[in-house]
Amino acid sequence: MTGEGEDNPGAFPGAPDALRAAEAWLGFLAKERGYSKNTLGAYERDIRQFFVFLHAQLSRPASLGDLNRLTPQDMRAFMALRRSIGTCSRSLSRSISALRSFFRFLERAELLKNRSVLAVALPKVPFSIPRPLTVAKTGDLLAESGEAHKRGQAKWIGARDNAVLLLLYGAGLRISEALNLARRDAPLPPGDILRVTGKGGKQRIVPVLPIIQQAVERYLAHCPFNLTPDGPLFVGVKGGRLSPRILQLLIARLREALGLPETATPHALRHSFATHLLGNGADLRSIQELLGHASLSTTQIYTEVDREALLRTYDRAHPRAGARPPL
Repeated sequence: MTGEGEDNPGAFPGAPDALRAAEAWLGFLAKERGYSKNTLGAYERDIRQFFVFLHAQLSRPASLGDLNRLTPQDMRAFMALRRSIGTCSRSLSRSISALRSFFRFLERAELLKNRSVLAVALPKVPFSIPRPLTVAKTGDLLAESGEAHKRGQAKWIGARDNAVLLLLYGAGLRISEALNLARRDAPLPPGDILRVTGKGGKQRIVPVLPIIQQAVERYLAHCPFNLTPDGPLFVGVKGGRLSPRILQLLIARLREALGLPETATPHALRHSFATHLLGNGADLRSIQELLGHASLSTTQIYTEVDREALLRTYDRAHPRAGARPPL
């Protein structure tokens, strides 16, 4: 974080004492809570946006004293502003959660005591269920991802993209987990498991299919860069760590080429992994472990997906399905 002016996109327009407190809070989340880089980045953006709002309200950088004088009305005004610029309920809910965490940290550190942020209810987040791809569509997507030469790209790029996407679907990895793998972590024979560090620094073990190992071997054989053991396994065209944005753009192009729904994203492959396992008889506890979910309730959402698929199959196949009353 930096306090040098609002023209800097990473600027933190707060008074020095507030800047130090925010840096201490983020350090606490990283070291004591083990939050991932992605979560820390999101929380830093949330707190910066809040201080940008306060700067506009006060016409000066907000200090800890200013934070201690905030009212629930101030918090609601911040929420209203964020809503007016199109912030969705899920992102707004995360922003308020970040502010609650920040104010609790300040209270524990005896820097202030203001419960205003706790008095503001979190916005309701609409219930949504994952939208996995069918087995056939997943196969089409994976096959086409390796055809980089058809898109005018080098052969090794197709091998790389195919290996990453196979890890998302074949091992249920989050995109950040796959791209954070080091070269020494490459899932190659004779081993058949992969140790993954997920959210909160939590480690889990996932089995690796032979097709994934073969894809990684193919990528390494064609990769033009000398990958060091501690360096990233998957790299971009300049040799640096591969950006998730590259894969998001790839999937967007393949969606159009293959006629896939808008819900087809890199993360949809992880949803497909879980849904296809469940549909083939895997139990929820096992899927929970494979996905690295802290709570079984998070995994249970996939039962709703499977239920929908079951009802669609029933409606197509049963001669009396049209008479079935709505549930």
